[in-house]
Amino acid sequence: MFDKKYYMLLIITLLSCSVFISAQEVKKTGTTAAKFLSIGVGPRANAMGGAFTSLADDPSGMYWNPAGIANLQQFQGIFTYTKMFADINLNFFGLVLPAGEMGSFGVNITALNYGDMEVTTEYYPEGTGEIFSAGSYAFGLSYARKVTNDFLVGMTVKYIREDIFNSSAQGVCFDIGTIFNTPFYGIRFSSSISNYGTKMQMTGDDLLIRYDPDPQRAGNNQTINANLSTDQFDLPLKLQIGISRDFMFLDNQRLTLAMDAAHPNDNAQYLNFGGELALFDNMVMLRGGYKSLFLDDTQEGLSLGFGINYSGLDYFSIAVDYSYQKFEFLDNMHSFGILLRF
Repeated sequence: MFDKKYYMLLIITLLSCSVFISAQEVKKTGTTAAKFLSIGVGPRANAMGGAFTSLADDPSGMYWNPAGIANLQQFQGIFTYTKMFADINLNFFGLVLPAGEMGSFGVNITALNYGDMEVTTEYYPEGTGEIFSAGSYAFGLSYARKVTNDFLVGMTVKYIREDIFNSSAQGVCFDIGTIFNTPFYGIRFSSSISNYGTKMQMTGDDLLIRYDPDPQRAGNNQTINANLSTDQFDLPLKLQIGISRDFMFLDNQRLTLAMDAAHPNDNAQYLNFGGELALFDNMVMLRGGYKSLFLDDTQEGLSLGFGINYSGLDYFSIAVDYSYQKFEFLDNMHSFGILLRF
């Protein structure tokens, strides 16, 4: 007989499929704020083409699918650095604390740094001599637990902030995910909803101007303080459904294959594919994938990477990972990560 968890999974699956089926051709590209939330976190997941929601078995899983951290048995910490184009870099820090039957708790910080830039105006196109900076940040708290040994649920609440010069925007959002270890050939099934939350609106001193309400009239106050009103923008909401399976061969070597289907609110649907080959008792990992398949005009595509895992001590292990992502016109992306288990 089917348990309640099967009916819950069936409902989530049907709702997810209805979103994909009802999707329209309108892509709404460039209509969301905090777009840095759509940049993949972690060299392992990025090397697998972003097909990671049904795995999510390290602290970077708080980004991909918070349900995954319920599987962790040790304290784990991760730091990743991603070098992008135009001197932009993305940093992620995550820490997961397992608490037995209570579940797992996690904290994470994402920071996108654009670097320093010169202030330019129409009168000083070469620069005024002033320097300004811009950045995007997300601070998250995660919780996940096992409903049963095969059904995991998790949630992350995030505070989002974007700054540019003397102006900023902020918001709050949630990520909710599930992972189900099905009884069919060891297949894992996942579903997740990311960045469901408030709209963001830019405010700050840079929007304060002097305004003349009636320029045709002489003698009136021509320097009234006024604020420019900016539009509110949605966060990059995304629904993902994933499947994966492990294949064991040649004296306990492992091959993991995974696929994710994604439907964002600011683009059309697409698929991510990836695989991970674990050799020498999980000491060496070779990874590859392809991102944004079937998405028109995408910049992303092939991804590759590797990892080295050292677990010489029972109470401590370390993993070092690297990934390479190919872009069609922009500079290619390189990600580095260190994972500690203790």
